[in-house]
Amino acid sequence: MQDIYVHPCEIWFGGGPTRLRTTLGSCVAITLWHPTLKIGGLCHFMISRSPVARRAGREGCYADSAMVLLQQKIAATGHRPEEFEAKLFGGGMMFACPDTPKQCLSHRVQIFNIAAGRALAQQYGHPLVAEHLGGRGHRQLIFDIESGLAWLKHTPTSCDGCALKEQAA
Repeated sequence: MQDIYVHPCEIWFGGGPTRLRTTLGSCVAITLWHPTLKIGGLCHFMISRSPVARRAGREGCYADSAMVLLQQKIAATGHRPEEFEAKLFGGGMMFACPDTPKQCLSHRVQIFNIAAGRALAQQYGHPLVAEHLGGRGHRQLIFDIESGLAWLKHTPTSCDGCALKEQAA
């Protein structure tokens, strides 16, 4: 069994006895898997949308361009995107909220990352079969390419007063 750590801004696609590992905070990972071919991949993006002027080699940092890269890998297999199941993980709140509820809501990158992940899975026609998104804290993810199984360890963090600030929003 090959273990591969997928860092933020990276994608991986392939097959065989491989386990992909990553750690997620406010980032989101999208896994794609073909149940018959036993191939798939993972992207680990940090930001929901690419800026107009992208830095070369950083396409995997953005949800939209990371999914384009995965779709290119799928196209090379000769199979349709709809044949690949999607699972989404991450999008956790990692830091305490600012003092005002409006700041708290407007500065949470995880909300945009979660929305982007769901929208992109739908846009490309991938059936969404599982997700573990939002909340507080980080997640450790293991995705087995041969079986399509994902294991997740979620480590929530506490934030004194954040729940009150969120309710006030």
